[in-house]
Amino acid sequence: MSGAGGRVRVTSPQTRVALARRHRPAQHLLPLPSPDSGADTEAARALFRRQRRLAARTLGLLGGLLLGLSGLLWLLPAPLSWVVLMVGSYPLLLVIAVCHVRAAERNEDRAP
Repeated sequence: MSGAGGRVRVTSPQTRVALARRHRPAQHLLPLPSPDSGADTEAARALFRRQRRLAARTLGLLGGLLLGLSGLLWLLPAPLSWVVLMVGSYPLLLVIAVCHVRAAERNEDRAP
């Protein structure tokens, strides 16, 4: 390479678009309420705590399911373990997911 020119920044069109977006304000974000606007931040914090407890409970159920299935797979013979894995795990995951979504919606509906 010759030393005649300076360094040139080469980027893809997608990178240029992404870099240009960084300098624009995000219109989709709502502004934070000011403390004197009357927004009930304590209710929002309580809802956040309830949702966090629900998420921790759901993660515990998922962990118990995965550990329980791995122990069950260790005990069962190979052909039967595959049947348990295919038929038993996915419906239980679906039940846990549906219960989590319903409980999260109930939490939000109860929030003032």
